[in-house]
Amino acid sequence: MNHLLNWAKPIDIPTSRTWTRFFLRYASFMGLTNLVWESAHLPLYTLWTEGDPGDLMFAVVHCTVGDVMIASTTLGIALLLVGNVRFPAMGFNRVLVLAIGSGIAYTLFSEWLNVSIRQSWAYSDFMPVVPIIGTGLSPIAQWIFLPLFGLLWARRNFLNEETINEL
Repeated sequence: MNHLLNWAKPIDIPTSRTWTRFFLRYASFMGLTNLVWESAHLPLYTLWTEGDPGDLMFAVVHCTVGDVMIASTTLGIALLLVGNVRFPAMGFNRVLVLAIGSGIAYTLFSEWLNVSIRQSWAYSDFMPVVPIIGTGLSPIAQWIFLPLFGLLWARRNFLNEETINEL
């Protein structure tokens, strides 16, 4: 008879604090690593030789803030579309693939729009460009590796015994 009542057992679900902590850890990681990435790949853009130090500093800060906004938006969309109440303990890979895929898709669109159409920025001769699509390799690599490592890093503390008990 008890087995018939198991369906009525309350389900342990994470508090909104779990998703908030995960989200903040990810956004922090993405902010710091994108700041480093944006600074390091400046020589791959013509701004490196054409801009003054103020232009370079503005570009790095502006792009880093944009990167955090993109990362936060793609994670939020992925969580809404394929996340579940047990995330990040369950459903992590689906969220990871969708968040990274969305980030890459946005990057391809943004690079095309800003390099080819608006001409807001341009690649220097040092930027490796992916044939056929004409997008720089550095921004594509940025949106593969930084979200991957950021999501893995954000998840790591959620998989310890204490967090599993909270879930």
